[in-house]
Amino acid sequence: MKNRIDNQKWYVDNFNLFKSSNKNVFSTLSNKAIEKFKTLEFPTKKDEEWKYININPLLKNNFLPSSLSANSSVNLETIEEYTLDNLDVYRFVFVNGIFNSELSTGLDFGKDIIAGSLSNLLNKNDTRLEKLFDIKNKLQKDNNIFNLLNTAFLHDGFLLYLPKGTIIDKPFHVINISTGNNKLLNQPHNLIHLESNSKAEIIFEYVSEKATEHFTNIVTEISVDENANLNVYKIQNESPNAFHIENSNILQKNSSVVKHFSLSFGALITRNNINAELDGENVENNLYGLYLGNKNQQIDNHTFIEHIKPNSNSNELYKGILDDDAKGIFSGKILVQKEAQKTNAFQSNKSVLLSNKAISDSKPQLEIYADDVKCSHGATVGKLDQEALFYIRSRGVPLELARSMLIRAFIDDVVKEISIEQLREKINHTIFQHLKRVEF
Repeated sequence: MKNRIDNQKWYVDNFNLFKSSNKNVFSTLSNKAIEKFKTLEFPTKKDEEWKYININPLLKNNFLPSSLSANSSVNLETIEEYTLDNLDVYRFVFVNGIFNSELSTGLDFGKDIIAGSLSNLLNKNDTRLEKLFDIKNKLQKDNNIFNLLNTAFLHDGFLLYLPKGTIIDKPFHVINISTGNNKLLNQPHNLIHLESNSKAEIIFEYVSEKATEHFTNIVTEISVDENANLNVYKIQNESPNAFHIENSNILQKNSSVVKHFSLSFGALITRNNINAELDGENVENNLYGLYLGNKNQQIDNHTFIEHIKPNSNSNELYKGILDDDAKGIFSGKILVQKEAQKTNAFQSNKSVLLSNKAISDSKPQLEIYADDVKCSHGATVGKLDQEALFYIRSRGVPLELARSMLIRAFIDDVVKEISIEQLREKINHTIFQHLKRVEF
């Protein structure tokens, strides 16, 4: 308990420094957030939504908000390690949560599209940004202490606004890199709004330059209007000493399509919260997750999908591979309101345990108030199929390769949904590097 109180006081004290040095358009929002932050407590395992994960290692540390620290330098050579071969992108680089224009490319979109640094673009006083913040206020949930911590120190993040009918010709690649020796709190705040009939793909990548001990606390707000189409790929491959929490809120209108991928490979503790409101008819929402854990990693995926209007579809597929003392958690809830007739909603979580000490907790949930729906959920936990392993081995395949083949087959139905070929190759390579560390 003392760690939690001291940790909260640390951030409140640092907010006073932040407030004096960051008097900008965020000030009113930040002040409201810190006041609410003071009234809440960090969650414990007694809280239902956090009962399977132990965040005590996170709360034992006092992390300095990166906006109060000198921005560590990262060179272009380092960034190129994370580029995708033979893929043309609009690249936006954030170092410790702060935009770096020198490492970014393709920044000129003309007067209609808004894309880039939240901090820089707000200074342009564009009236369209008011709509983004109106959407943000509707989406953000005030009862989440990590949301409030992010908003209190709101400084920068990726902002995207697409006007009606805008089709982006290549993906946005948003690289968030943590660096430096200090225990930094990096807090990107991403705002994304697609107006009707627009289309985009965004790759968010969170990495560490070294084995740094840092805390990445993200808020991402996504709003997609009628007939718009958005693919979001979130890759988390940070230091094994890092902590990572993201709260994502998605709002969809009529006939919109969203695909969201959570691909988690790094960090000591990872928590992905995704809340999706399907507030329209003929909406399609797809949530895919892949998490690979070893040693003493904890990877926690929380999803909530609310069907509000009729004739919409949602599909969730999360798969985990856990080795050593790693722990994987999936808690997903689908809520179908009374008016949401003709809803199709499917949810599946499957995990493979590669050691006797690895743990998988799964809690799929359905809450249905409509009577004309097709909904299902399920979860499985097990080890590699020994009969299939024997069959492959009987063809002369070495044990390590045979197990690797089975694991790749297990996760293929998630990876194959990635529409960008170069990104699929990168994910497959990351999985291969991860499996090389596994002692079969």
